[in-house]
Amino acid sequence: MARDTSSTARSSVSDPAEMATSFGFTTVKEGEKQDLVDDVFHKVATRYDLMNDLMSGGMHRLWKDAMISALNPPTHGARPWRLLDVAGGTGDIATRVVERSGKTASAIVCDINGSMLGVGKERAAKAGLSEHIEFVQGNAEDLPFPDNHFDAYTIAFGIRNVPQIEKALQQAHRVLKRGGRFMCLEFSQVDVPALDKVYDLFSFHAIPKMGAMVTGDGDPYAYLVESIRKFPNQERFAEMIRRAGFQRVTYRNYTGGIAALHSGWKL
Repeated sequence: MARDTSSTARSSVSDPAEMATSFGFTTVKEGEKQDLVDDVFHKVATRYDLMNDLMSGGMHRLWKDAMISALNPPTHGARPWRLLDVAGGTGDIATRVVERSGKTASAIVCDINGSMLGVGKERAAKAGLSEHIEFVQGNAEDLPFPDNHFDAYTIAFGIRNVPQIEKALQQAHRVLKRGGRFMCLEFSQVDVPALDKVYDLFSFHAIPKMGAMVTGDGDPYAYLVESIRKFPNQERFAEMIRRAGFQRVTYRNYTGGIAALHSGWKL
């Protein structure tokens, strides 16, 4: 259960449906959130990795590597193996998967934000992976892909920015093949006494200031911190994944719950 551990309104959303009108700690009108979120990511697209470095103390790189290890993409290439990475515009997850597979896997990166996709295409070209990674602009709530098409669906630090999370989870289930795996890496609720208070102080006071110093604008970073606190905690999110039709749903906390990796299977 989410618990109130800070005077800075730390508790997670009591009703996940509220995420559709929750822009950080601000309530917005139905349908407004997506444009506001898009604006945030247009502003931070070229500094996306720096954003995650600031918010995680650099740990996001280790968490992503752990996510790929848990996914364990095949390296033999005996049959085509397709990944869909949603809200992964810069291509860092897709790149890790393709490289871990020895370039036997293929990946589609789907993101609603064109600025993020532009950064990802550039990086894939520089890494010589353009033939292995495709970039498609699309909405997580209405994916432009056929049913039962992908072997794995990943989303890292993106699902909390989707207005209708339930729709995104249903779409993930739809596009996966039977036996396909859903994996979501997301900032979550700290479950270690004292660490939660330290992390709150760092998040609300240090991150926006560092963002302003580095990029000249601290507002996007303030929203991103707030969006973490409004996201359903580990157990509530696991239940949402189950309701979308996934089975064998589990999660693993990283760094005391600062991040969590959720996993489910379409069986």
